[in-house]
Amino acid sequence: MPAGLPADVLRRTAQLLGEPRVPSTGVGESAALDLIAGLLDRDGIDLSHPHAAAHLQPPVLQVAVDADRLASASNASMDTYDSGPATLAIEQWVVRALAGMAGFGPAADGVLTPGGSISNLLAMLIARDSAAAAAGLDVRRDGVYGMRRPVVLCSELAHFSIQRACAALGLGEDAVIAIPTDDDFRIRLDVLADELARPERTPIAVVATAGTTDYGSIDPIEGIAELARPYGAWVHADAAYGFGALFSDRLAPLLAELPAADSVTLDLHKIGWQPAATSMLLVADQERFSALGRSVDYLNPADDIDSGLDGLLGRSLQTTRRPDAVKVATTLTAYGRAGLGKMLDTCHELAHAAAARVVADSNLELLAPVTLTTVLFRVTGRGLDAAGVDALQGEVRRRLLTAGQVLIGRTTIPGGGDRPAAVALKLTLLNPNATASDIEDLLDLVVATGHEVRSAEGAA
Repeated sequence: MPAGLPADVLRRTAQLLGEPRVPSTGVGESAALDLIAGLLDRDGIDLSHPHAAAHLQPPVLQVAVDADRLASASNASMDTYDSGPATLAIEQWVVRALAGMAGFGPAADGVLTPGGSISNLLAMLIARDSAAAAAGLDVRRDGVYGMRRPVVLCSELAHFSIQRACAALGLGEDAVIAIPTDDDFRIRLDVLADELARPERTPIAVVATAGTTDYGSIDPIEGIAELARPYGAWVHADAAYGFGALFSDRLAPLLAELPAADSVTLDLHKIGWQPAATSMLLVADQERFSALGRSVDYLNPADDIDSGLDGLLGRSLQTTRRPDAVKVATTLTAYGRAGLGKMLDTCHELAHAAAARVVADSNLELLAPVTLTTVLFRVTGRGLDAAGVDALQGEVRRRLLTAGQVLIGRTTIPGGGDRPAAVALKLTLLNPNATASDIEDLLDLVVATGHEVRSAEGAA
């Protein structure tokens, strides 16, 4: 990250761009490219640096960047056949390949989306429409007022996009029922069973998280499906983070229950090392996309569809949609499952090495076991109360960030039982070129900064 306070960095970049208006005369292509490249180089983020470990935001593969240039240059769209035939075939190839990895059968289908939040939105839309149809309602035409208190159930650690999806679909954020998690940060099936049984509600979906953002924990998908199916509830697996485990022989067993889901979200701009955004929604039964189907006179009239000129308009809420599958197909072809799995195994080993270093250092404390590639820990705060220890973590992270030395994440571990809620620091390790020595250096800087903060507070 660039050194400096955020306001100063943003102001500097804006000043170099000049007055915020479209210029009457341009400076030419080369000068414009040089200007923007300079801004990104000076004040952007370098995700290839081994000390960039904050978010599920990896460095990207060069072959994917090159393929993305091909996609942009083609300017194809995925809505109709005559907007880009080759790219339609490429996306369908990618969908079938990844549906097979997920364990779905030949009836499966899917669509690429701009991000995991949109994939989750589509899943909740399909779940809503499916529940309404089962009740004899046409929710897309008449709205949700005829449904008897529809709810979506998920763990307290599910991604916030589930609440956003329910708000966008007219269900309201309060329709999301958050189920507490156990000591392994997995949804509690006993509480889920009780919540499903409440007669005043219509459970339209249960969301299993397969790779929580902070812990990498994976909900028991088969257990969730067993409880949800008698109520007619859609079972969605949000595997935006965890799906990439299927590339690794070592980690793939963690996703063995994925075929029990009706739909799956996956993000290849997380584990997959693709330029953002490269998400996908998979469904076990392609007929579930029927609610999105549209025949539009100027795009895909019925007789054109009958003649084979249809595209993928009926898979998405978008009309114009760029061919993101081009970079995915190129990457899968270039590296294969084994090549991508090797990258993930390296990141997984780095996470375990970081956890071991934390455990061995009296200045640090490990707060959760490693599942995928995240490490939750904190700087110890001997002599500080709980609020002081929490404040210490935030200040350490901010100092490292504004110094341009280290970029790590932070989160809050929820309280449970005798465990109080606590602010944690987080490493998200998705750089397969980083080494154990790099992570040692990173943690050395964290410890040193912790001492600086404590010393400054003592002097004050």
